[in-house]
Amino acid sequence: MAKAMAEQMEMSDINSLSFEDRLGLMVDREMIDRENRRLETRLRKAKLRVQACVEDIDFRQRRGLDKSLVMSLAACDWIKKRQNLIITGPTGAGKTYLACALVHKACLEGQNSLYRRLPNLLREIAIARGDGSYPKIMAAFARAELLALDDWGLDRLTREQALDLLELLEDRHGLRSTLVAAQVPVDHWHEIVGDPTLADAILDRLIHSAHKINLKGESMRKKYSALTKEEQEA
Repeated sequence: MAKAMAEQMEMSDINSLSFEDRLGLMVDREMIDRENRRLETRLRKAKLRVQACVEDIDFRQRRGLDKSLVMSLAACDWIKKRQNLIITGPTGAGKTYLACALVHKACLEGQNSLYRRLPNLLREIAIARGDGSYPKIMAAFARAELLALDDWGLDRLTREQALDLLELLEDRHGLRSTLVAAQVPVDHWHEIVGDPTLADAILDRLIHSAHKINLKGESMRKKYSALTKEEQEA
């Protein structure tokens, strides 16, 4: 507010405004500044893998991406309703970009969100178990209004990893939203988890309240690498 007042003093026509108007401008400036700082904090904590936003999603390529569904998800009502989202598709189809764009939009909407590659998340949990910070890190993951887990199913889970994942999803089930991005189709997830009982429990907490996007087609990275700079900007 002090900075806003100093700027007002430099304006030649500032005396034409009433005291109430000038005070209102300073308060508005303070509110905007605080919200910008909160947004910066949310984005920093989210740890997005790529800088992505919904407005830059490419709907021109034929890859099974329904624009109306994506824009509906971008409204973030599914997060407020504590629903999940599953994005599947081949390597390079744009799963990570789409996931990061939706996490970015959630941050813009004021929702504390986190992005993690599943292998990294499981490694963080394993380290936390060893140094005594396990309850703290699990609580942090459980509190996130949106938790995006990318690269789901790259490796088969150990029993301990499956148990950690189940505990995490149990803490979030019906209370927070989880986004999963995976190359592996959902009907092969049992094989990834390994233990049939744990697999049933994990999938039960993810699938039944989930929106689903199944991307298809060639690698977007391959297509873009073949385009000239002018074509990419068109």
